Amino acid sequence: MTQDIQQDRQPEATPVGHSGTRVVIQERPAWAVSGWFGVLVVAACIAGAILLAQSSTAALAAAPAFVGALVFSSLIIVSPGHTKVVRFFGSYVGTVRSAGFSWILPLADRRSLSIRVRNFETNHLKVNDADGNPVEIAAIVVWQVADTSRASYAVDDYVNFVEVEAESALRHVATTHPYDDPAGEGTSLRGNVDLVAAELAQEVAQRVTIAGVEIVEVRISHLAYSPEIAQAMLRRQQANAVVAARARIVEGSVGMVEMALARLEEHGIVELDEERKAAMVSNLLVVLCADQPASPVVNAGTLYT
Repeated sequence: MTQDIQQDRQPEATPVGHSGTRVVIQERPAWAVSGWFGVLVVAACIAGAILLAQSSTAALAAAPAFVGALVFSSLIIVSPGHTKVVRFFGSYVGTVRSAGFSWILPLADRRSLSIRVRNFETNHLKVNDADGNPVEIAAIVVWQVADTSRASYAVDDYVNFVEVEAESALRHVATTHPYDDPAGEGTSLRGNVDLVAAELAQEVAQRVTIAGVEIVEVRISHLAYSPEIAQAMLRRQQANAVVAARARIVEGSVGMVEMALARLEEHGIVELDEERKAAMVSNLLVVLCADQPASPVVNAGTLYT
């Protein structure tokens, strides 16, 4: 009975993965006005402190001087392509995205964060494709910070987070497709580079959403068999190419022989029995399918000698 009660009190299993990640922070605009207005306030505080210092109430001059110092410390400059993530006593209060001179909340600390487009190339990863063949693959990832609050506080290091997740996604996508598909019935790494890159971009985007990052583009930059099987795979590809070429030659030769026999019969140039037709077909196929040019032999006798 006691064991049943303990089992009933056990908490339910929580989801694992990106869908179960708890991220409650979200970017919002911070309070900010033109910095020149703050300069006017600082100038007014300085003038007030000077006037009070010259009057009989000189002790009160410290108040406007203190206010002016607070306002001066809250003036910031935001460069193009950058933002300021503002935090007030440990609480996130917003992000300043407008480039220029601004006045923010006094006593708030700020962190500069770039929102420019960045790119990097992953390491050359050695993975096994869907057929179990070891291949080397690498990709170029183009990305940009979209949510500055998540990039600052949801993950420890968003740059390293994007790089690690991109390599993990690349490894996963490479293992789900074969390197090559001679039959052309499915998606292969070599034959469908654009489709594989689009699939990789979707997976990377899902993995890095938690860090407030958007993926602009992903493209394959390196794809090859591993050195230990490269020669064997090259011979296999050459053999496949030879077989495909031979099949094409045979198909064309049969069509030419069929056309020749039909033309001879249609125009009544010569009448051949089945044996001579077979001999003609054999000779034409030998000539058309041979690797080397045929040496013609002129028959000076009759057809049957």
